[in-house]
Amino acid sequence: MNHYHLALLGFGNVGRALARMLLEKQTELTERYGITFDITGIATGRHGIAIDRHGLEIQKALSLVEQGQPLDSLSKIEPLTNSAEFIQRCRADVLFESTPVNYLTGQPAVDYLRMAFQANMHAITANKGPVVHAYDELSELARKKGKNFFFESSVMDGAPIFSLFRSALPAACLIGFRGILNSTTNYILTRMEAGSPFDLAVASAQEIGIAETDPSGDIDGWDAAVKVAALVTVLMGRSLLPKDVERQGIGGISAADLENAKKQGKRWKLVCSARLDGDVLQARVGPEMLPPDSPLYHTEGTTSIVQFETDVLGLLTLIESDPSPRTTAYGLLADFINAVQQT
Repeated sequence: MNHYHLALLGFGNVGRALARMLLEKQTELTERYGITFDITGIATGRHGIAIDRHGLEIQKALSLVEQGQPLDSLSKIEPLTNSAEFIQRCRADVLFESTPVNYLTGQPAVDYLRMAFQANMHAITANKGPVVHAYDELSELARKKGKNFFFESSVMDGAPIFSLFRSALPAACLIGFRGILNSTTNYILTRMEAGSPFDLAVASAQEIGIAETDPSGDIDGWDAAVKVAALVTVLMGRSLLPKDVERQGIGGISAADLENAKKQGKRWKLVCSARLDGDVLQARVGPEMLPPDSPLYHTEGTTSIVQFETDVLGLLTLIESDPSPRTTAYGLLADFINAVQQT
C-alpha cells in the first residue's frame, strides 16, 4: 500500500470536483490500485490557504468554500499569503494545479509547476498555458527529478488524448488532426441556429458556466488556438505557440450566414486543425461551413470531437459529450493514478 500527500492549487469548480471524486473513489483507489491518500493543502484565489500535514477535513473545506467562507480555520500552520509559499510549505507528494490559464505566457502556472518539481512532487495540471509555453522545460525537469508531468485535462477535459498516444499507441506518428475543441463556441453556434441572437447565445453560455464573464478568449479563438498548440507541441513534437496558429473566431458569423448554410444543407463550426506535410506545419483555427458527411457536422452543443490521422491507422475519432467540471476532474484523477504507478 502506498500513501500519498496531495495538494490542490486552485479550488474552484474543477478543484472541488476533484476533491469530491477523490473521496468518492477512495475505496476503489485502495482496493484496486493500492493507493491511499490525504489532502494536506488547499490554496484558493479568494478563500485563503489551508495546510494540515496530517490531512485536512475535505468535506468541511468544501462546505466552507461553497458558503463563501475562508479556509483559515482548517489550517494548522501560520497564515500564508501566496501560492509560492503554499507549494514550499505543503510537503505534498503530488500537486494538482488548476489556476486560470494565461494564453500569452502560461504564467504564473509555469512557475508553480517548476516549484512543484523542485520540491520533489509529481505535477498534474488542467492548465493549457504551461503545456504550450514550457512543455520541454517542465518535462525535462520532471525527468531529472524522477517525477511525472501530466496534463490530460488541458484538452477535451478528461478524454484520454495525451495518455492515448503516450501509452496505447506506441510508435504511432501523428500526421494531422481536425476537430471541434472549444465547446463554448460550438454551444453558441448551436443556439444561434435555433434562433437565438449572438448576444443571448453568449449570455446563455455564461449562465450554464461554460463561458467566462469576458468570453473573448473563446469567441476570438484563443482557447482553441492554445489547444491546437498543445496538441502539436506534445503529440507532433513541434513547439508551437498560440500566436503562431492561424486564428479567426466566430464573431463575424451572422444569423444570415447560418441561414445561408442551412439552405445548402451545411453548418458553420469553429474547426481546429493541424497537419504536417514533410517539414511544413499548417495549424489553423477558424470557422468552416461543413457538409453533412463531415463527422464534425453532427457535433452539437457543448460536445467536442477530434479526428487523428497517423502513419499506422486510419482516422481515429474521439468524442466527448457534455463536458463538466467532473469530467475535467476525472482527467486529473487518471493522471494521478498513472503518475504514481509509472514512477
